[in-house]
Amino acid sequence: MSLFPITNLAHKVLTVSELNNNTKQLLEQNIPLMWIKGEISNLKRYQSGHWYFSLKDNQAQVRCVLFSHKNQFIDWQPKDGMQVEVLALVTLYEPRGDFQLNVETMRHAGLGELFEMFEKLKAKLQQAGLFSPAQKKPLPAFPKQVGIITSLDTAALRDILSTLRRRMPFLPVIVYPTLVQGKTAASNIADTIKLACRRAESDVLILCRGGGSIEDLWSFNEEIVALAISTSSIPIVSGIGHETDFTIADFVADMRAPTPTAAAELVSKDRIELSHRLNALHQHMHRTTLHRIEHAMQQVDILSHRLIYPGDKIKQQIIHQQHLQGQLINTWAHQLEKKQWKLLDLNQQLIALSPRIARLQEQQNELVSRLGYAYSRYFETLSARLWHLQMQLSHLNPQAVLERGYSITQAKDGAIIRDSKQIHSGDRIQVKFAHGMCEADVSTTRDPDQYE
Repeated sequence: MSLFPITNLAHKVLTVSELNNNTKQLLEQNIPLMWIKGEISNLKRYQSGHWYFSLKDNQAQVRCVLFSHKNQFIDWQPKDGMQVEVLALVTLYEPRGDFQLNVETMRHAGLGELFEMFEKLKAKLQQAGLFSPAQKKPLPAFPKQVGIITSLDTAALRDILSTLRRRMPFLPVIVYPTLVQGKTAASNIADTIKLACRRAESDVLILCRGGGSIEDLWSFNEEIVALAISTSSIPIVSGIGHETDFTIADFVADMRAPTPTAAAELVSKDRIELSHRLNALHQHMHRTTLHRIEHAMQQVDILSHRLIYPGDKIKQQIIHQQHLQGQLINTWAHQLEKKQWKLLDLNQQLIALSPRIARLQEQQNELVSRLGYAYSRYFETLSARLWHLQMQLSHLNPQAVLERGYSITQAKDGAIIRDSKQIHSGDRIQVKFAHGMCEADVSTTRDPDQYE
């Protein structure tokens, strides 16, 4: 690729602006965004918020600019002489023709490898389930004793003790000294956690240290510390560094606090707040109890008006019984008197009706006599009529006819033969007499006319 996308350079005269613009395009289009390591020098911060500095090594240097909308995300203050790594775009500042780096972000030198190690371990432990919420142990609401795992000379310990003294001054505290920085710090922290679990003196542990660079906090990013936290039988609260600092220990711990002071607040209740809550509960209980007592007193007053002394109640019942007895006697006497008067009236009516009863008796006897006579006459009439009907039936009775010497001739099928034409020679007939019957075979038949 040619240096400038312009043909016939021999016949073309470039202005300085054109030269710088083409050079800028060439640099930005052909050199990708990259990490560059060097030492900061001549760092200047302008009122606009932009940072200008040079990045150098033993043999060369390059101008750099980090604009305010990008450097606001850097949570530490760079200084001259610091070894840093910058993610920058190679460009050219056209007005002066200065070769420079437009920096996107900045980190301490060597952090690239540390960040890579951090991410690898984080992914490994996350896949193993050490970050799972199911693995988290709940913190005790009111611990009887708090254990602190940290260095004795760290400011974080003083902050935690001061916070606990202010919030819960009577809460016992045990400090488990350990290294929090250095090559052997990670194994020392892990051993201290195991020691605290074996001794089982505390209900909750605070793992803490003050702020620092990623290198200072690196002992809390070691796998040995993460495994010790995950296997701890005591809940652990991490309070490591500042709010923006995150370590592997924070992800594995049962609870992460942004600062050591916040960790102390998580494991302790504010005695003032508890006192207010206790007072509120006491007042509520007092009001509730008083209300119940007043309600009970009112109920007692109501019931006391209904309550009657047993002797008085018995007297009232006796009086009521006597009253009922009097009413019963009066009612019975009144009813008896009514019955007596009614009986007297009936007796008078009976006396008045006595002659009439004798006359009615005579009438009844006469009617009985007349009924007997009428019944006899009626019976005689019915008997005569019955005899007459029997005589008529006797004349019509076929048996009487047979008694006079007649007979009944029937065909084989039982039909009565009234005409000689009904039978033929050779037929078998039955002849019924007044007494008995016979069967005969017909030899000849004659017409009624021939018979005459």
